[in-house]
Amino acid sequence: MKIKYSNEADILLIEFKEGTLVDSIDLKEGIILHLGSKGEPIEMEILDASKSVSMDEFNIQIPAIKEKQLAVQA
Repeated sequence: MKIKYSNEADILLIEFKEGTLVDSIDLKEGIILHLGSKGEPIEMEILDASKSVSMDEFNIQIPAIKEKQLAVQA
């Protein structure tokens, strides 16, 4: 699973697995589930993410990752 956030576009993308997107379902206004060829969920896109998801939780995890990368490089 991969989680990506675009601060510029305010879009949160949660990729469940790799695959080709062939269809999508609007789960709720601004929340889109993208499906693969067999109807399996591939990724979920959350538009205006900062309005519906607590982005502070993601910000807490990012420095911890950077600290680990710096420790490995040192």
